[in-house]
Amino acid sequence: MSEGQEAKRCSRCKEVRPRAAFARNKAARDGLQAYCRECWAAYHQERQLAKGRNVRPRVETPEGHKYCRSCGKIKPHQDWHRNATASDGLSTSCKACRAARGRAGHLKRHYGLTESERDKLIASQGGVCCICLAAPAAHVDHCHETGRVRGVLCFSCNAALGQFKDQPEAIRRAAAYVEGNAWKPTLVAPGVYQLPS
Repeated sequence: MSEGQEAKRCSRCKEVRPRAAFARNKAARDGLQAYCRECWAAYHQERQLAKGRNVRPRVETPEGHKYCRSCGKIKPHQDWHRNATASDGLSTSCKACRAARGRAGHLKRHYGLTESERDKLIASQGGVCCICLAAPAAHVDHCHETGRVRGVLCFSCNAALGQFKDQPEAIRRAAAYVEGNAWKPTLVAPGVYQLPS
């Protein structure tokens, strides 16, 4: 293989660099941009500034790391999700920032709450579950018919309400059962039961 096939000379900085240092360009004869990636980024930034556009400053990062625009931190590649369509193959935000944005979006879409509104609700409950009054409040509970937020519960109490299908009568019977007041239905006709009052 000749040197021209393994490397290319950048038209801007005039340095000979490996082909991987150049972005693809299908219109070019060799299939690569004329400028190396670094020169192209600098050129693009200069053009944007000349047009009066707001340009984020470039942040130098060590090899194997990337700068997160959301949290402003430089993190190793393992802290990023993959994105095959991105030029560097990584997401634009780190995993932690994407998770936080996802949680905030879930709260807004499903319950119409911001994170600060949810935090105020938890504080008004003393930081504990409304039902058991022991475990930390972590799961927003709402009425499945009206969508109205009722409070913030622990995982166990929230799951229990779901298992009871939000039926107050079933929950009352369960409470009576736990208290030792077991009820037994009386068969009054084939397939018809009467509950004791």
